[in-house]
Amino acid sequence: MTLDRRAFAAGLTALPLLSAAPHALASTPGARPGPFLLGADVTWIPQDEADGAQFFANGRRQDILAILGDAGFNAIKIRVFVNPENGYSERRKTDPWAGLAQTVAMAKRIKAAGMHLTISFHYSDTWADPQKQGKPAAWKDMPFDALVKAVGDHTRQVLTALVKAGAKPDMVVIGNEITFGMLWPDGRVPLPVPTGNPATDAVHLNVPDAGGFDKLARLLSAGLDASRETVPGVKTSLHNHLGRHWTIVSHWMDSLLSRGVRFDATGFSCYQQAAEGDWANTFARFGERYRDHGFYVAEYSSRKRYVNDLVFDAPGQRGWGTFIWEPTRHQEAIFDQDGKNAGEGPRPNLLSQGINAAEAPGAAIAGAPAPHPEKIDNGGRYDANAFMELYRQMARDYGLRKA
Repeated sequence: MTLDRRAFAAGLTALPLLSAAPHALASTPGARPGPFLLGADVTWIPQDEADGAQFFANGRRQDILAILGDAGFNAIKIRVFVNPENGYSERRKTDPWAGLAQTVAMAKRIKAAGMHLTISFHYSDTWADPQKQGKPAAWKDMPFDALVKAVGDHTRQVLTALVKAGAKPDMVVIGNEITFGMLWPDGRVPLPVPTGNPATDAVHLNVPDAGGFDKLARLLSAGLDASRETVPGVKTSLHNHLGRHWTIVSHWMDSLLSRGVRFDATGFSCYQQAAEGDWANTFARFGERYRDHGFYVAEYSSRKRYVNDLVFDAPGQRGWGTFIWEPTRHQEAIFDQDGKNAGEGPRPNLLSQGINAAEAPGAAIAGAPAPHPEKIDNGGRYDANAFMELYRQMARDYGLRKA
């Protein structure tokens, strides 16, 4: 069955969604600059489609962006690696996944669908997460000043290509889950206090070779400055994976702001809490302490309505939105495959119920089997499941669709 691209475009035009493009800046600093972002990170989609993945809703094959848009999603986030042919995509060195060419192609699809576009920079050749922030091979032996320049140059190169392709991003994320810094060891920062997660604390409490916040601030500022120069008016953000831990979040924010790092919003990962109410506490206190900053949930999966309501209802409209992470095949997926949920199912809500891979996808606990091993073949048929109606209802409740 061939997907009719003209029918896809026409279908998007007919969707009863309100505009997802950013509005004029809110009068209150830090307030939501446009409609609430009901978003998803779907970077795996081109890779899965190449494996033969086909997406269906109500028994009819459609482009996945049309399916998501019909369910109320208005924003997409995609990640970009530096040279994935040297890491993540080493088996596909031509046109590698999540490299520049693939990122531009996917970004064009997202903008053609009328969706808000966020680009997340990993500054690595493969996954960058709380347990690993490896330098790209080409940057491995650079002195620190050259490393700072490389961050700016790479950011500028990617964003320039997107602008030239007519896929100007609306928001840029400098670094992925950089609670403990990036480009280790130069830009690494140790924990100020224990997290309560033994897997995390064992790695990050005692780091004698960490470069510290002074170096991290320079690296981040290089990427942030390049973003603003290349895409004037773009929203800039950073990503802290410990949305549950206010003490660590506030120490991290204060350390960066005191060193002159300028950005508009902070994204949090929200997979688990230590105690019920941790996310709500962080969101409330963030709004009180950082009144000129917004926040959003950069990653989540389970507890979909709860997390979205927390962000949407944040005082002063400082909650900008959410991005469910890889909802076609991660955790509590919003698609079924072969009659079963395409993910691994919902995860525990609390750390006491079982540690979830150090609270971030890919950050496996040392010595333990991977809790969600990546599937080898992700082709086949994917059917939108009942979670889509939950997102339609949220879109209605948040004023993103008329009916």
